Amino acid sequence: QLQLVESGGGLVQPGGSLTLSCAASGFSLEGRAIGWFRQAPGKEREGIACLSGRDSHSVRGRFSISRDNAKNSMYLRMNSSEPEDTATYYCVARSPSTLSQRSCYLDKTFYDYWGQGAQVTVSA
Repeated sequence: QLQLVESGGGLVQPGGSLTLSCAASGFSLEGRAIGWFRQAPGKEREGIACLSGRDSHSVRGRFSISRDNAKNSMYLRMNSSEPEDTATYYCVARSPSTLSQRSCYLDKTFYDYWGQGAQVTVSA
């Protein structure tokens, strides 16, 4: 079974940092485009960061993305958290292809696999 599972969500204080993890099972993340999206209540799902199979990346502001092929996992680091960062965060991956190796996009239609989501709440 192909699966992505997020962990590390929870409550973080404004100005604080948080790292989300996403473990893949049933397939390898190596060489694929991967990424993170989030969706706040009443808002559209938006892309935050992505990494191509060859590690070219696209990242918004205070976030960073990384992968560990040995652990078959990806990570999202959020710094200087703001209440507006409160949302459900999803990790994503694209099926292997030449495009998946060369590029990544902050476009939800680009990805084939989605995690179930992890809630992050930024509040004092």
